[in-house]
Amino acid sequence: MAAFALDSEPLPDPEPPFVICQNQRYALCAAASCFVYDDVASCECDILKGNSISLQLSYSTPAGERNVCDVNLQGIKNGFMVSTFSLPTQLTKNGNEALYTCPGSANAGSGVEAPVAYGQCDGAICYTSTSGQRFPGFDRRLSNDQIICACPISTDATAGSSDIFGYQVIGPYHPKAPLGSRCDPRGCAECSVTNPAANGTILPVGSPSGSGKFLTAKLAGLPLPKINECLCRCTDESDGSVSCTTADDNP
Repeated sequence: MAAFALDSEPLPDPEPPFVICQNQRYALCAAASCFVYDDVASCECDILKGNSISLQLSYSTPAGERNVCDVNLQGIKNGFMVSTFSLPTQLTKNGNEALYTCPGSANAGSGVEAPVAYGQCDGAICYTSTSGQRFPGFDRRLSNDQIICACPISTDATAGSSDIFGYQVIGPYHPKAPLGSRCDPRGCAECSVTNPAANGTILPVGSPSGSGKFLTAKLAGLPLPKINECLCRCTDESDGSVSCTTADDNP
C-alpha cells in the first residue's frame, strides 16, 4: 500500500482486500519492538478491544470462506489472537511518539534511501500464554495487557515493503520541546538496522509510507487526527553501512 492522497470527504466502508473487525479483542503491534530469532520477529504488542482493520487474509473451509476476523474470534477460547491495526493514540496531539519516515527515492533529499528492515505484523498470530511472562530480547516481564506476536521480517527483497516515499516506523517524540527539537534521533536510528535476520537483532514494526494514514481513514473516516511526524535523512558511511538521523519535524 503506497502513500495515498486523501480527500476531505469520508471514505465508504472498506471493500476487499480490507476488512474491519468489529468490537473484537486484538493485538496492536504498530509501535512494537521485535526480537529476531530463526528468521522470525517476535514482537511485544499491546492487547486492545474495539474496532480494527486488516487485510482480509481470506481462506477456504468446508463451511465457506473465512477471514482474519474469523481467525481472531477463534482465538478467544483457544489461547491466541491476531494482530490488526488501529491508530496508536500516542501518535496524536501531545502524544509521546511519532511516525518516522525512513526515506525512499522521492524524499531522500541529499541523502540516500533507507535500507528496509522491519517486522510486518498485519495478520500475525499472537499467543496469550506469553502475557505476563518473560521473553528473550526484552529486559522486563510483559504486562498482562501485552502479548508476543510472531511476525515476518520485511527487507528490500520483500515485495511491497516500501514505496517511493520509503517506509515508516514509530519512535519517541517530545511534544513540549521547541519546534525543531521534538523529533528524536533514536526514532531515525530504526531506519538503519543492519543484519535484520540475524539472531538477537532488535527490529521495529513498520509499513510502507502512507499505510497507517490510509488504514486510519478506512477504519474511522476523515478528517484524520493530527499525527506527530518526523522525516529522517540517511547517509552512506565509510564502512558501507547506512546511518539515519532526524531531518524535519513536519515533513
